[in-house]
Amino acid sequence: MTQAPSSPATTIEDAVDELADVFDILGDWEERYRHLLEMGRDLTPLDDEERTEANKVRGCASQVWLVRDPDKDGRLYFRGDSDAHLVRGLVALVLQLYGGRSAAEIFAFDAPAAFARLGLSGALTSQRANGLAAMVGRIRSEAAAAAGA
Repeated sequence: MTQAPSSPATTIEDAVDELADVFDILGDWEERYRHLLEMGRDLTPLDDEERTEANKVRGCASQVWLVRDPDKDGRLYFRGDSDAHLVRGLVALVLQLYGGRSAAEIFAFDAPAAFARLGLSGALTSQRANGLAAMVGRIRSEAAAAAGA
């Protein structure tokens, strides 16, 4: 099972490029959805005791939880889970982009532009798009707390 990289060798933009390349190869959205579902299946589930109100992401129609692990070397690490298969894939995508990044990297990243480049903006229902934005908002809040802002 996979989670966010322990120390990403690439920038967030490189991670977006890699995802965009995979999505381009897959072509249509049916294949891309399958890939997101596979990403979600590879995500290590959270323990029941981590599925708390404090870890719940507000603004998601599905149940989504994000846990911030202890920072290492000024980088933030996250784990997450969802009760919905596709949303679990979106959690995995977000963790792939944001895991192991500094607060400055997280603040500098233009998530809406990246999601548009990946084609997510037009392919997701408004509820799922709002949930994706809520996940990013939660990670940005965690980054602000880590930076002391």
